[in-house]
Amino acid sequence: MTEPEHVADEQMVVWEGSPNLRQPLLLVAFEGWFDAGECATGALAWMRERSEARRVCHIDPEEFFDFQESRPHIEIASDGERRIRWPAIECHVVPAAPPHDLVLMSGVEPRMRWRTLCDGVAAIARQLDCQMVVTLGAMVAGVPHSRPSAVKGSAANGELAARLGLDRPTYQGPTGLIGTLHDTLDRASLPVVSLRVGVPHYVAGPPNPKGTRALLAHIEQVTGVRTGYRELDRSVELWEQRVDEAVARDPEIVAYIRQLEDEADRGSHEHLPSGDDLAAEFQKFLAEQSAQTGASPSGGEDAAVPDAPRSGPSDSDTADRDPCDGRASGNATGNDGAAAAADDAEGNNGPSPQG
Repeated sequence: MTEPEHVADEQMVVWEGSPNLRQPLLLVAFEGWFDAGECATGALAWMRERSEARRVCHIDPEEFFDFQESRPHIEIASDGERRIRWPAIECHVVPAAPPHDLVLMSGVEPRMRWRTLCDGVAAIARQLDCQMVVTLGAMVAGVPHSRPSAVKGSAANGELAARLGLDRPTYQGPTGLIGTLHDTLDRASLPVVSLRVGVPHYVAGPPNPKGTRALLAHIEQVTGVRTGYRELDRSVELWEQRVDEAVARDPEIVAYIRQLEDEADRGSHEHLPSGDDLAAEFQKFLAEQSAQTGASPSGGEDAAVPDAPRSGPSDSDTADRDPCDGRASGNATGNDGAAAAADDAEGNNGPSPQG
């Protein structure tokens, strides 16, 4: 594969530390269209908040955001001073997460200069010697809230897809930032996997602990890194109860959800293999990749970074989506009554975070 044509500006990435990482994996999620229920960014926030994570770098937002659309926020700091918080894309490192350290990249999805931004993400992955990139996403789908949240995985690398039991993308059509990022990483010969969860279109607003738990469970399943996803069980139970109570007021919605349940029960199957064999195969693939490139599997001094510079579709509809970022080639339709029940269950009447 050829290298990307667009070279990232070194000043775009602002480094704040020099981590010494062990076999790091880069996990990426962006707020916005491909983060229904904030499941993807919620999964990274969950791991970040449960660990001694520290920010190691961020991407300067100046070239990538329309600040009339993604407006900065004025805040009063603890010292009483007014400060502006700009839209951010940040990387935090999570050490001592056997068998891998993690680099968690999250932030607001930018609207401009995607190719340059993706080159910057690839540069961060190379600088930190990340062995693989895993992108996370969540998309609205014709699935019931009362059944397990299905997670689908894909990889363009044929060998990686076959060994981990993942799909290979076959989608053709409009794509988004995550799709662009996958193309950039594939061209840079950096292994990348997409994990995405389906969220009920009638309750697509945040928070959605069930979708977050499903992504965390599959991250652990694929990589072997412990995510503590079972600690969300009680939150999931309470969320399901609130949705049950909200939809029970409308017999038409209840009938519609039963139809979705029947469809889910008929087609239920695991989208990813289960068991220790999957994690073992994942580790074997990474070891072989390191041997081919001559990279040190333990990171060490070679991984040091430079000093900080001064500067409601149905399941059939999802078949026509970009497997990297859920972008649909047609228009998705939902159920107005179900959407109203969703607002009730979420305790707000604001728009869902799909825009």
